[in-house]
Amino acid sequence: MTKEEQQSLLPKRGWRQLRPLQLERGSASSAQITKKNDDLKAMLESSKDSSKLEAMKRIVGLIAKGKNASELFPAVVKNVASKNIELKKLVYVYLVRYAEEQQDVALLSISTFQRALKDPNQLIRASALRVLSSIRVPIIVPIMMLAIKEAATDLSPYVRKTAAHAIQKLYSLDPDQKEHLIEVIEKLLKDKSTLVAGSVVMAFEEVCPDRIDLIHKNYRKLCNLLVDVEEWGQVLIINMLTRYARTQFLNPWKQDEILEENSEQAFYGSDDERKNKSVAASQPYVMDPDHRLLLRNTKPLLQSRNTAVVMAVAQLYWHLAPKSEVSLVTKSLVRLLRSHREVQFIVLQNIATMSIQRKGMFEPYLKSFYVRSTDPTHIKTLKLEILTNLANGANISTVLREFQTYVKSQDKQFAAATIQAIGRCATNISEVTDTCLNGLVLLLSNRDETVVAESVVVIKKLLQTQPTQHSDIIKHMAKLLDNIAVPMARASILWLIGEYCERVPKIAPDVLRKMAKAFTCEEEIVKLQTLNLAAKLYLTNAKQTKLLTQYILNLGKYDPNYDIRDRTRFIRQLIVPNEKSGALSKYAKKIFLAPKPAPVLESPFKDRDRFQLGTLSHTLNTKASGYLELSDWPAMAPDQSVRNVEVVELFTESTTPAGKVKAAKRGDAFYSGSGEEEASGSDSSSSEESGSDSESSSDDEENGRKKSSSGSSSSSSSNSSSSSGNESRSSQSESGSKKKNLKKKNPRKENKKSCKNESENDEMTKRGSKTKTDSVSSESEESSSEKSSSSSESGSEPETDSDSGTDQKKQKQKPKPKKEETKEVREKTTKQEVSLLDLDDFAPVSMPAAPRPAMLSPSLITDLEGLSLLNTSLTIDVTSPVYVPAKSHELLHRMSGKGLAAQYHFPRQPCIYSSDMVSVQVTLTNSGDQKLEDIHIGEKKLPSGLQIHDFNSIESLEPGASITVSMGIDFNDSTQAANFQLCTKSDQFNVSIQPAVGELLLPVTMSEQDFRTQQGKLTGMNESTATISVAPENSSGRAIVHKVVTAANLGVVPSAQDSIHRFAAKTVKAADLVLVTVELKEASTAQLLINTEKTVIGSMLQRELKAVLTQG
Repeated sequence: MTKEEQQSLLPKRGWRQLRPLQLERGSASSAQITKKNDDLKAMLESSKDSSKLEAMKRIVGLIAKGKNASELFPAVVKNVASKNIELKKLVYVYLVRYAEEQQDVALLSISTFQRALKDPNQLIRASALRVLSSIRVPIIVPIMMLAIKEAATDLSPYVRKTAAHAIQKLYSLDPDQKEHLIEVIEKLLKDKSTLVAGSVVMAFEEVCPDRIDLIHKNYRKLCNLLVDVEEWGQVLIINMLTRYARTQFLNPWKQDEILEENSEQAFYGSDDERKNKSVAASQPYVMDPDHRLLLRNTKPLLQSRNTAVVMAVAQLYWHLAPKSEVSLVTKSLVRLLRSHREVQFIVLQNIATMSIQRKGMFEPYLKSFYVRSTDPTHIKTLKLEILTNLANGANISTVLREFQTYVKSQDKQFAAATIQAIGRCATNISEVTDTCLNGLVLLLSNRDETVVAESVVVIKKLLQTQPTQHSDIIKHMAKLLDNIAVPMARASILWLIGEYCERVPKIAPDVLRKMAKAFTCEEEIVKLQTLNLAAKLYLTNAKQTKLLTQYILNLGKYDPNYDIRDRTRFIRQLIVPNEKSGALSKYAKKIFLAPKPAPVLESPFKDRDRFQLGTLSHTLNTKASGYLELSDWPAMAPDQSVRNVEVVELFTESTTPAGKVKAAKRGDAFYSGSGEEEASGSDSSSSEESGSDSESSSDDEENGRKKSSSGSSSSSSSNSSSSSGNESRSSQSESGSKKKNLKKKNPRKENKKSCKNESENDEMTKRGSKTKTDSVSSESEESSSEKSSSSSESGSEPETDSDSGTDQKKQKQKPKPKKEETKEVREKTTKQEVSLLDLDDFAPVSMPAAPRPAMLSPSLITDLEGLSLLNTSLTIDVTSPVYVPAKSHELLHRMSGKGLAAQYHFPRQPCIYSSDMVSVQVTLTNSGDQKLEDIHIGEKKLPSGLQIHDFNSIESLEPGASITVSMGIDFNDSTQAANFQLCTKSDQFNVSIQPAVGELLLPVTMSEQDFRTQQGKLTGMNESTATISVAPENSSGRAIVHKVVTAANLGVVPSAQDSIHRFAAKTVKAADLVLVTVELKEASTAQLLINTEKTVIGSMLQRELKAVLTQG
């Protein structure tokens, strides 16, 4: 090697100078980090807690930024025994992060963690357990198990919640501890705290999801606690209860099959059994009360702000609710489409699956799935899929009009998907097959190759359904073969010509000749179809194509691709007869030219319903790890009594500090025993009573069934734990017991309440009528889904009164069984114990109600009158418009109309032709020099649901003359344009009338009280609000009223406050109320509130009013 070559291999001088610089910078930065860590170590070893606290704050800040602070672990772990609570909290936060990485060092402090489990501060106890469970060393499994068991009986719900989280960590570390962990889960499932519910259900799902028996006794409690649990826990509980319900309740979708099974079984039973089962078979399907309880308590969560909760409730209704009730989730799912694109993607996937089976759910919200230009491709594709699923004979014209716009999109992938969607619509709706086919043929002249190629593929599939009627289209596609370069499209054309070669006998040989020329340059898929075309033409038209076929077979014999070579050998042996030909050669024509079934264009979401909605498996369309399948509905109804809770041990009993649980006296057994049961809240009486309340108020069919069996339920004794009557009577005694126990346990209050003890019987008698009143109000509250699912102890007490009031009517006829039953209840509760700790957690409960007289008190009569279903005071009448704007809109310009000019305006009067139509006045003017004759309305191109009542034909209109005519248009409460032709004797002009949303209303009059009443019924999804900045000239009340009634045809409602202005109207077609409230605030701001069931009209009206009030 020469000297020059050696020098050329050496690095250049500039690079040699740069590298030490980089090394110096790297070493400087590392030194800076080391110096910083040294500073933090010095602060942690300081004797001052303030320095240590500052150091820990900085370290936690580094962790939050994603920086590595593991080098400081030895210095941090030394402070784990600090007496400063704030410092100890930060140390535990650090240890949770790095305990798994630095296991050896963490083990040195394990005795400190064990001592911290006894710390008076609940946060320290929970943090110590969290750190202990984060040390992933098998040797400390026994210590972790002991710590979890102790934490599961802790007084603090936060520590019990942490114990539930630690269960999952311990199970993943040592699965052999499963049986011991199940015992802890069983104890925690009985916990009455909403803080613990979600965490323990998560542990249940991880450790023992198949142990459904653990849920039986806690089912009603979980249903009632659901509303108050945190959002993360709500999702977990709903998913778990969905699986539970599929194993415990009958299928509400197949009522007829159940009745048939009952009738078949009755044939083989005894006479008595046959009689009973025949009665049951004749009755309609009645939902299990616990099934109804779950549906009713999850319904309010559809208004949750958390999208995961709404999605969980939606999937629960989809899998569990009767088909008539599934549509309740529709509005909530559509509301989620306003969220982020990630949420939209998941929600749209689930809607796509739903829309395949039940189109009617989402048809009213078709416009919510229109594609926006800002949507990403995957969102556009999903919306396109849903629109295709929802398309039917009524809305197909609207859908196809949308598709026409989508085909022109710059997003080529989306445009291709749109063409496929048009093909699916054509196959699903036979009325528009020809229209779609003609439209796709027009797309063949498009400049974009992707659009043309996709059109060819779709046309090929459509032509297979009606090949005899479309030979012209096949010829047209054959002519385009030279201009189309996309391989799939070229292959589709060749397949069509080969399949229907007998219908185009002149064109097919020429196409084969062109393909033979360019055979070697084509893609593989095109070559394969060329070989097929040659074989089919050889069998049908050998005279013209024999030589061409042999030439193509020779080219294919030496092709580089082995698939083409194999296909060539196969075809040659099959169609060309020779000595070696087998028996198949005589059947060659039947093989190649056999009639083929038309392809079925199906949705890609068709098979996704096998997965539970909202799961990862449904999103990926494949079974993910850890997925738990929904079981099939049971054939026979399982035993309902497994969910009845009779006696439940309190979890706090073992943690009483002094270990003193005082046995009740025999004389007070009736009260003290039930006091414990009441104190357990969600474990016993709350869940049991709420479940029974749901039985008594679920629906009319269940009420009828219970009335027919009221005799047996009132005479049953201690064995009738599933009867709502007996539960209510026992819970009624429980509600009184708690108050009496409070008097005995609290000597400070004994003097104040001694008079109540002396006059207890009088008080019980006086409360008789009041409890009946409570029963009426409670039943009315239970009928509303938002408030009936309250699981708190105070919420369960009115339900107890409700049941007791209902059962009192039954007991009026049979007082003797009542006395016997009371004795048995007393004997049953004598042996129970009460815990002071749990009594202190509750507010005092009302006195127990004694047997009440049958007469109605005046207060009850008043309440019953207030519950009347018919509100006779409500008067809503259509009134004359407050203001009619004189503004006209141009319908036809005189230049476009060849002298005919037309303008229209809305007079805001009821239409004389139909109450469903909007009155429109059209002014026609002849601006030309010639007389216009026979002016009339011609062809109408109206969207689905729109109608037009024509004005009378005008025989002639002189130059310069004008005439005003009236017509009626039914806009179907939408702002869609009514398109039609305005014709003269010699010309037709396409015009359209599009209303502002304010013209779709009729003003109504009502009192302020009626306004508030109706407004209270239109909340949630039916309410839209906005805060606006009012222009200075619009700040007065008169200006606001003028602006609002100018923009929309609203009636003015009297208001007692000057700062609040109310307006009311109803929609022309559906007569739905539209209530508008404008409340002036300080600093030139106002709150605009619109309440209406027509949410689309409400949002559009809000935009218009907002624009009017903010402009001067």
